Amino acid sequence: MSGVIYRQQLAASCASEIVRLLNAGQQGRAGFAMLDKPLRGLRPADIAILVRDGKEAQAVRQQLSARGVRSVYLSDKDSVFAAQEAHDLLSWLKACAEPDSERTLRAALACITLDLPLAELERLNQDELAWERRVMQFRGYRAVWRSQGVLPMLRRLLHDFALPQTLMTRTDGERVLTNLLHLSELLQQAAAELDGEQALIRHLGDHLALSGQAGEEQILRLESDEQLVKVVTIHKSKGLQYPLVFLPFICSSKPVDGSRLPLQFHDADGNSQISLQLTEALIQQADDERLAEDLRLLYVALTRSEHACWLGVADLKRGNASNSMLHRSALGYLLGGGVALAESAELKVWLRDLAQGCDAIALQPVPEPTDERFSAPRNEAALVKLLVPKRCAAENWWIASYSALRIGDTVTTGADESPDSPQAQKLFDDERLDPEAPRDILTSGGDIHRFPRGPNPGTFLHGLLEWAGNEGFAVTAHAPDKLQDAVARRCNRRGWAGWINTLSDWLQHMLNMPLRLSPDATPVALGELDQPNQYRIEMEFWFASNNVNVAQMDALVRRFTHNNAPRAATETVSLNGMFKGFIDLTFEHEGRYYVADYKSNWLGTDDTAYTELAMETAILDNRYDLQYVLYLLALHRQLKARMADYDYDQHMGGALYLFLRGSRSVSQGAYFVRPPRELIESLDLLFQGKPLAHNLPGALA
Repeated sequence: MSGVIYRQQLAASCASEIVRLLNAGQQGRAGFAMLDKPLRGLRPADIAILVRDGKEAQAVRQQLSARGVRSVYLSDKDSVFAAQEAHDLLSWLKACAEPDSERTLRAALACITLDLPLAELERLNQDELAWERRVMQFRGYRAVWRSQGVLPMLRRLLHDFALPQTLMTRTDGERVLTNLLHLSELLQQAAAELDGEQALIRHLGDHLALSGQAGEEQILRLESDEQLVKVVTIHKSKGLQYPLVFLPFICSSKPVDGSRLPLQFHDADGNSQISLQLTEALIQQADDERLAEDLRLLYVALTRSEHACWLGVADLKRGNASNSMLHRSALGYLLGGGVALAESAELKVWLRDLAQGCDAIALQPVPEPTDERFSAPRNEAALVKLLVPKRCAAENWWIASYSALRIGDTVTTGADESPDSPQAQKLFDDERLDPEAPRDILTSGGDIHRFPRGPNPGTFLHGLLEWAGNEGFAVTAHAPDKLQDAVARRCNRRGWAGWINTLSDWLQHMLNMPLRLSPDATPVALGELDQPNQYRIEMEFWFASNNVNVAQMDALVRRFTHNNAPRAATETVSLNGMFKGFIDLTFEHEGRYYVADYKSNWLGTDDTAYTELAMETAILDNRYDLQYVLYLLALHRQLKARMADYDYDQHMGGALYLFLRGSRSVSQGAYFVRPPRELIESLDLLFQGKPLAHNLPGALA
């Protein structure tokens, strides 16, 4: 048979025989009997399987694992950096360092250790929002890495992907998890002497390349390894003894055939030589030296067992050749004296001659592989007495945002998360993905109503306004060439050249369009906001939330906004910790302060769809009413802290919602609202954990 078939069949037969013996050991039918002592059943720790290399080790360990037998691989290159987990960890680090790189992030998510379902990986190819969530997730890991270090970041990643729970259901799970934690600790130690993420990534890559050169601290260690079946390289087993030894692949060999250069051999004086010129004599000499080394290894392998040694013997052929190569293996050479087998049946004669007169040698057919599994004994160790906490558990403290509120039967982020950047918030609290909407960007542009819908096109429109604000609304409004160049560069990067003129005209109009605010305020265009410190782009806010009942907050907002119109209810959850957010635009006009939010929602096919009623309906359907009152609460607190004479009625302007696709409609796509003072001040008390007035929803009687 060929070497591949030999390895496959003997690995399965060896694993089946080990399972049979271990189960017999559990039943008291196989074990070790000492004088005046009862039989001790055979245990996994009593067994060692000796192999030549990692390929043979992998073959037999896979068969053992399939039958419920846990094993550990010990080699002379057993550095933790040689484990598969080290390679996967390198992929994770690359993705965490560059979460916006699609190639590195997909490689990290597809690695063996994470073991994400194929359906999940395919969903990431089809669902843009799911992909963006993964990008945001790994951006979060990068932030943790930079602020706390690589070890906290990796522990958070393990927790988020539930790897401890998942791995411990596998037979090799304890080993994999230990490797991950061991590697994380080594990286944390190395990071103290390295500068930046890329330096640590290079450090790990260098260690992977030199994984055979392990220092003492890099050796794989796991206390429970002592209780497992040991798969050991013959080199590693020198000087060790095992009760029972299996040599399933003892007939395998790697003859020197001249296919690999340079050829290594020794001269008559024993000096090592290499040659690039192949001759039959040199090839034969090199192969003889290889055979001599294999004979030494065979001696090591045969002398490792204390009680019994199981050998897998078969007639082997090399590749598609018909001639036997068994005589060029160490065992075959000893059996036949270096003479080739004339036919496979002659092997039985060799073995009978060997066993003749030696009762310690038993000849048996190779056991047929079976599906029998190892029935591991239950752990009867007494459990530690249950500890009862003597104090109340800490309150659930978390960081929330508008995007994390549960509304109706949906969650705006899809998880209890708070976006850590304005871009993340745009994906979560703007227009939701419409499965019926076209996903591809048309190569030829049309009007703004034909611009595709969904989170990514919406974020693109937001980005244009954010760029204009950072450059200066007034500067950009009066520099049409600069504006068109910026739009063109952004469109060309995405292959949207056909939309350059449409989006340039739209942005120019947005900047110069007078916005109608409250009835007693003069309309103002974004391009007229030209005074220093007159506006802020993406203003971030944080404020404390003290056990805020979201349902109570919702009742307050309903009562004081939109004439108590019906809208989806929030779930009854508690906000306790911090509340955060990003406001698209905060500006001052005529002594009053306003918040503005950009919405890319598609309300219809033309300008007539953007009526006051349609915009209000969209606001209520998406519960943007909760969003703007929370933004105004943040602004209210900021003004109260910074202005000695602050008065809500005098200084608070209100909230302006700009529906970006409706800018040329009669309504300008602008929806203005100014909630009453009583609502904002009541919310202020609610977030402080203070009692409300008796006539308000949720107030204590």
